[in-house]
Amino acid sequence: MLKVYGFAPTRTIRVAWTLQEIGVPFEYVTVDLTKGENRRPELLSLNPAGKLPVLVDGDLVLTESVAIVVYLAERYPEARLLPEGLSDRAQAMRWLLFAATELEQPLWRIAHHTTILPPDRRVPADIPLAQADFRKMAAVLEEHMTGRTFLVGEDVTVADFVMAYTLDWGNEAKLLDRSPNLRAYLERMYARPNAPPRIAAALASVGAAGGPRPAAS
Repeated sequence: MLKVYGFAPTRTIRVAWTLQEIGVPFEYVTVDLTKGENRRPELLSLNPAGKLPVLVDGDLVLTESVAIVVYLAERYPEARLLPEGLSDRAQAMRWLLFAATELEQPLWRIAHHTTILPPDRRVPADIPLAQADFRKMAAVLEEHMTGRTFLVGEDVTVADFVMAYTLDWGNEAKLLDRSPNLRAYLERMYARPNAPPRIAAALASVGAAGGPRPAAS
């Protein structure tokens, strides 16, 4: 059986979402970041970086949430979570990378300078710069989603799971107020029968506050 090491509010959500959409059973091992469990030998033997999520499939140990969801889509092609055509498949990869580089990067900067770094290492002046960077890239996606249900083609893909989680993070940071298409897309995605809890609910379930934690990949 597949095994996932994760923590509810982190990008583990992307992996759990993919597995739930596929409908394959998996074992979920909670690694409580608030207690430093990601530094325990068992986890470090799987991912020396001490980050989550981690997927174990037989002899394969895979880290980085985007890599994991792409692997799962290819591992279970019958779920059709990646486009078959080369062009559409390339577009799905484009939006996976867009989420990871253009949207997550400013969100991490905001998180670092509000909750993650010790107060004496925070740079408050970087927060509005990061907010502006996110909004600029969100505007690109907002235009793309005009008249669309999903990121690519007519069917859901793993790119949608990654993007929906990322936009939910942006929504928690109150950065989607100018993006009606993205807010509607976010609501549609999390209304899916196999959607996981949203970030706020996942945080509440572990008694955390302040947004996604470090040590997630």
